[in-house]
Amino acid sequence: MKRISKILLPLIALAAVLSATAQRRVTPIDTPATATQHINENKANGDSIDRSRLVEMTDSRGNTILVDTVTGTEFVDTLAAQRVVPKMIYPLLHSASVSFDLFTPATRAFGTKYGLGEIAAEVNLHNRYIPVVEIGLGQANTTPDDNNYTYRTPVSPFFRIGMNYNFLYQSNPDYLIMAGVRYGFSPFKYEVTDITQQPGYWDEPMTYSIPSQSVTAGYFQILLALRVRVFDNVSLGWSVRYQSLLHDTDTPYGNAWYIPGYGPRNRSINATFAVSYTVSLTKFNKPSEATEQALESLGDIPPVTDTDNTVTDGNEKTSAETTGGDSDTTDNETITEQPLSNQ
Repeated sequence: MKRISKILLPLIALAAVLSATAQRRVTPIDTPATATQHINENKANGDSIDRSRLVEMTDSRGNTILVDTVTGTEFVDTLAAQRVVPKMIYPLLHSASVSFDLFTPATRAFGTKYGLGEIAAEVNLHNRYIPVVEIGLGQANTTPDDNNYTYRTPVSPFFRIGMNYNFLYQSNPDYLIMAGVRYGFSPFKYEVTDITQQPGYWDEPMTYSIPSQSVTAGYFQILLALRVRVFDNVSLGWSVRYQSLLHDTDTPYGNAWYIPGYGPRNRSINATFAVSYTVSLTKFNKPSEATEQALESLGDIPPVTDTDNTVTDGNEKTSAETTGGDSDTTDNETITEQPLSNQ
């Protein structure tokens, strides 16, 4: 027993010593992380950007460009780019079009007794938003089959204003699929002549007329439209429109049957088939006044040296080989290009 205790006691003492020496020592940190976390040790001198020197500009595609007024360095503001959803890939003033409706003259040629024609002018913004103005002339002269009256509206103008939205704004601008709204109105007159009533008590027909009445009517339209370029700047397109009257003038003899630009009073569906001529407006996309002031504040931007050892300053490009003589520099030497002076 004594022999066992003599063996166990040294082993217990040795285990206690090893346990104490195995504890890990922790050295306190004198420098907090907040004092060093902004330092990027991998960056070279001059890579940092002083935002106090930056000027913000917007290019023709809607990107926000930041320009360092000291070095002339330009880069895209990625934070601002993330806010542009979705991205506009076409300039603000993209194109302008003039359209001539062929549907109404065609129906008139096939026997319809009302309507004349219309034209439309529009501006395409970013190939997405398309403000539209439509102007036309309407006229009616019809007698029903029983010949008991004749309805007449002299040639009268009508006007519509509205907006189209192109669902294919990021695609080829030769193809447009659009939805739109219109508000239209027309000041016009109408009269009804040769109104014949059935024979009365004495078997004698009664004939009378409604004198000219002045009316102003307003209505709205919701439309779906398709347009396709067929050659050069010429396109063909159609639209289907749901329409409803908003207001019109009451007269002592009732309401007008025909409304220029709307058609018969009871018509809720209308259509157009038009040929369009389109011109590009991209050359009119000039920088804004703020952008021009920012560019003037930059002064002369230092030339940029490309990989072919050429110096570019504005529209000038001069090769380093034309500076005279052969270069004696070795591969380890650095060639320093001097800015070109504008003299």
